[in-house]
Parts: sequence; C-alpha cells; structure tokens
Amino acid sequence: MIHFDIVTIFPEVISTYINSSIVKRAQEKGLIKIDVHNLRDWAKDKHKTVDDTPYGGSPGMLMKVEPVFNCLKDLKKENTVVMLTSPKGEKLVQSKLKELSEIKDAHYIILCGHYEGFDQRIHDFLVDYEFCIGEYILSGGELPALVLIDGITRLIPGVLGNACSLVSETFNSENPEYPQYTKPEEFNGWKVPKVLLNGNHREIEKWRNKMSEIKSE
Repeated sequence: MIHFDIVTIFPEVISTYINSSIVKRAQEKGLIKIDVHNLRDWAKDKHKTVDDTPYGGSPGMLMKVEPVFNCLKDLKKENTVVMLTSPKGEKLVQSKLKELSEIKDAHYIILCGHYEGFDQRIHDFLVDYEFCIGEYILSGGELPALVLIDGITRLIPGVLGNACSLVSETFNSENPEYPQYTKPEEFNGWKVPKVLLNGNHREIEKWRNKMSEIKSE
C-alpha cells in the first residue's frame, strides 16, 4: 500500500477530490492511504504563523522552516520520500509517475507551497524531490499534489476496473492514443468511421495503428 501525507494550509481544498471517483475507490480497496494535515498544527505561536517576510527585503511572504521541520519530524518514517511542489522543480512526466507507483509500501509526504515559496533551508535540507506540473505559476501546491496522487494511484494494479485501458493510453505507448467513438453512430452529420462498425478486428487494429502514427507526426 502507498501512503500519502499531504501537508497544506488549506486542507479543505484537498478533501473533496480525494473522496471522489478513482482515488476514493483505491482507498476503499486498501491500495492507498491518504492523510491530510494542516501545517498550522505545527506552528508554536498563538497565531499559528507559518509564513513571514523575507530577509533582505522583497515582495511577498515565505513559508517558515520551523513548522515544516516540526511536521516532518512527526510524520517521517524510515522509508519516507519528502516531496515539495515548486515551479522550480522537475516537470512531472508519466515515466516518473510509473516509477513512484512501483515502489513497494512507499510513503510520500507532499508539502504544498504557497505565497512566494519556501525558506531555502527547506529546499536544501528537508526535501528529497521537487516537482512541478508545467511551466506556469499557480496560487498554491494543492493542485500539483492532487495531480501527483491521481497519476500514481491509477497505475497501481487493481485500481482501474480494466487494467488493459492503461496499455493504449497516450503516455504509456510510443504513439498517441487513437481516436475513439461511442453511440450514436451519427450525430449532427458527424459520422463514426465505417471501419469501426464492420466487426473486422484486424482492419480496426490497422486503422487504429495508422491514426496513432498520424497523430504522432
């Protein structure tokens, strides 16, 4: 079982998604475990402060090192990998998700960034892996954290109803996934290709391979 600990200052953002659809079913099957933590629980002052102004002066606020250190001290295990969402991190790709999904009894702590980022000492001394989901800036790290969890979860054997569906997906094969259609056969004058209707599986496979090759060009 893979165990995810998500550390955020907005736990309510996480809760709805992880209690829905595939991720919810994976938890019910005992294939993953997800715990959500409020970083403010590890702040020692009465105001539960987790951010402060940067030394040297610059706009915005930084996430403080002390609450993060205290949090990790409580949550880390021997096999823990501490992850951090950051626009400066490695871009998340399918091969990395596959690698992370195959680690037996993995424990991933995901720190969700906010404001202008983290105190550099968190990057330097407390984190094992930094990742981003694209070359753009988001308001916080909750969405990247959910992308990571969803991407890993659906690769775990037993999560999807039909494991074969993973084989032909775009990033799991050399070529992009072929076009797919469902009922009705014709809508608004737009027709399903005839080859898909004739029941000739050899011809259908040839058509799908051809369309995948065209999309990859």
